Amino acid sequence: MVTHAQNQPAMAIGDAGQAEIMKSGGADGVRSPALTGERRPLYRLCNSDVIEISFTFASEFNQTVTVQPDGFVTLKGLEKQMYAQGMTLPELRESVRTAYASMLHEPDVALVLKEFDRPYFIAGGEVGKPGKYDLHGDTTVTEAVAIAGGFTGQAKHSQVVLFRHVSGNMVEAKLLNIKAMLAGQDLREDVHLQPGDMLFVPQNMISKIRRYLPMSSLGMYWTQRPL
Repeated sequence: MVTHAQNQPAMAIGDAGQAEIMKSGGADGVRSPALTGERRPLYRLCNSDVIEISFTFASEFNQTVTVQPDGFVTLKGLEKQMYAQGMTLPELRESVRTAYASMLHEPDVALVLKEFDRPYFIAGGEVGKPGKYDLHGDTTVTEAVAIAGGFTGQAKHSQVVLFRHVSGNMVEAKLLNIKAMLAGQDLREDVHLQPGDMLFVPQNMISKIRRYLPMSSLGMYWTQRPL
């Protein structure tokens, strides 16, 4: 059974099938890097993002590139492609400077993100208006629930599940006791959303949940109420 209280240990099943005790938000007392990361993380490049690259003293290398489905970009005058997916603009700028250093003396490079996917979150289950919503600015889980129409009368406030991507095909699941947060007027555990996060509000008690699970397993959490 997964306990209702956030500060109680939660049970997870590892790859070897053995039970492991983990504190909420982390394993063996270590906070989860995915769910307790930076408050306002820099945007990371995704497929189909368009970046304008300008060289102050070498305009012949100015170019506009698109992140390909495999995550790479093709740069003018370079034989090898550069992997850009998941990078921040400052990280990509430094990589571009390094790549052109053999051709230009201390290249001065500026990057502008011209087109990108709008950040979003998904709310499902027992909320008033399940669906996909634009993520504007700094938004917490309780604020996201309000944006999605609030809880229905059948909602299990004490077992809201937050799913967050940790790799290409894996997500991390965190159980949140929104009822206790609001009753105690203590929102310190109110997680700040990141683009792509998914919230699920169940109708009945969730007796068991794995800490990490493949993307393909998420479908079972959305059968209660379609998005």
